[in-house]
Amino acid sequence: MELKINNQTKQFAPESLTVQALLDLEIPNKQNGIAVAINNTVIPKPNWNTHLLNENDEILIISATQGG
Repeated sequence: MELKINNQTKQFAPESLTVQALLDLEIPNKQNGIAVAINNTVIPKPNWNTHLLNENDEILIISATQGG
């Protein structure tokens, strides 16, 4: 499966991949304070385990930062 993550195209073997499974592969140690959008639609955190990704989805992972 080909996905575009933060403007980088990546290949994944599983045919069915959830948002949570993708995050476990991409950022296993930094999953607090992030938001995920698939094709310009924010996916609520409670849906990460059930939302399936599709071929050529565009995924944006945003991390909160501190500052002022």
